[in-house]
Amino acid sequence: MSAFNAIGEEREIDRDEFTPGVEPQPTWCPGCGDFGVLKSLKQALPEVGKNPEEVLTVTGIGCSGKLNSYLDTYGFHTIHGRSLPVARAAKLANPEVEVIAAGGDGDGYGIGGNHFIHTARENHDMTYIVFNNEIFGLTKGQTSPTSPKGHKSKTQPSGSAKSPLRPLSMALNAGATYIARTAAVNPNQAKEIIKEAIEHDGFAHIDFLTQCPTWNKDARQYVPYVDVQESDDYDFDVHDREEAAQMMRETEDVLNEGTVLTGRYYVDDESPSYSQEKKAVGEMPEQPIAERYFDEDSEWERSYDLLDRHK
Repeated sequence: MSAFNAIGEEREIDRDEFTPGVEPQPTWCPGCGDFGVLKSLKQALPEVGKNPEEVLTVTGIGCSGKLNSYLDTYGFHTIHGRSLPVARAAKLANPEVEVIAAGGDGDGYGIGGNHFIHTARENHDMTYIVFNNEIFGLTKGQTSPTSPKGHKSKTQPSGSAKSPLRPLSMALNAGATYIARTAAVNPNQAKEIIKEAIEHDGFAHIDFLTQCPTWNKDARQYVPYVDVQESDDYDFDVHDREEAAQMMRETEDVLNEGTVLTGRYYVDDESPSYSQEKKAVGEMPEQPIAERYFDEDSEWERSYDLLDRHK
């Protein structure tokens, strides 16, 4: 039994199914990297066998928050920095749905940074795509957690005094089990990375470089880029935590020097997801909560009744 009849349905899926029937006119600026994320998702989802009724897209606030208006899946537009707690709740309530959370660098690494750390630490089974354009775009050009040192903006007209946050290293330290970086200017790589992230059992973090031609002209288009898996200049084992950490640090060091490194950085296929750990200790219901809506014989329970220490 499934909470949605479409889940598990085997059929050929066309990427056009992910385009809304009445397609809204995108309000992203011409040349915005967010178009690249949308295109890559539309290409990846059919190739992993997902139809629109099997996917939930949860977004935060910012230019990236418009994603689920242009991607025809179930959608939930949350408040600033809160896409991950909503995505976690949805996955726990209905484990069969494919959950994709999205946010910008300000939304995900700044305002929602605490949720990012703990969702990675607990290894929730979902994909988290961060649209990293190194600026607050929707609010028109303020310094973000990933803005490079010295970058001038409306909030720091003399230049950012601090070095940028290191998103790949932070994800690794927090406990994410799939970590990658791609760029809007490399749609083929982006599609393959999104596919791998969706198929990964655990928390998959994609730092997606999305150029902002309106408010962050310093970043240009993140070209030329280098795929660390295809280049002979880089050789490391994505399953080795220490080697991955060194490669991430080098990648983050050189980004603002004009060298754009992308690819897969860390893959841990052994660590159990949050749901798997909870099931192992008997703290997850055998029947998912979402399925109880479709079961006339199911009896609803209060959390109070499930916790012995409150009795």
